[in-house]
Amino acid sequence: MGQKVHPIGLRLGISSDWQSKWYADKKNYAKTLHEDIKIRNFIKEKYRAAGI
Repeated sequence: MGQKVHPIGLRLGISSDWQSKWYADKKNYAKTLHEDIKIRNFIKEKYRAAGI
């Protein structure tokens, strides 16, 4: 019997891109993640009407 694969999950890496593209080593990962979230929230709030 064959393995079933979800079609959206199969194409997920092809059809959509990551929201962030950065790398951090293990000790700085949490700090970098929090900075990324802060920046995203700031841009969303500051430029809400701009449609970014």
